Amino acid sequence: MRSEILSLALAIPEGLLLGVFFFGGLWWTIQKVIPSKNPGLWFLGSVIFRMGTVLCGFYFVSHVQLSRIFPCLLGFVIGRLAVGYLIKSMSQPTALRGGAIHAPDLR
Repeated sequence: MRSEILSLALAIPEGLLLGVFFFGGLWWTIQKVIPSKNPGLWFLGSVIFRMGTVLCGFYFVSHVQLSRIFPCLLGFVIGRLAVGYLIKSMSQPTALRGGAIHAPDLR
């Protein structure tokens, strides 16, 4: 019983890592596609690699037990929210992060 609870509890951080990998990889791919000459190849290769890795990860985390899929999926969603938060905080202007406030350039 204790081992089952521990395995369910460990499925959440494992799902978190899978979510950070998947959505962080998506963000990284978008950064690489912008200057690329072949954006379709980047997206196709990225989605195949990320999906394959995450599906294998879910399979190994679950140990073919449906009860472990749900905590892993919860961690995956938390990873998605974490990556979204980090990307949003990195893209904010420095004034919102505590830097100096400058007048907008109206040229």
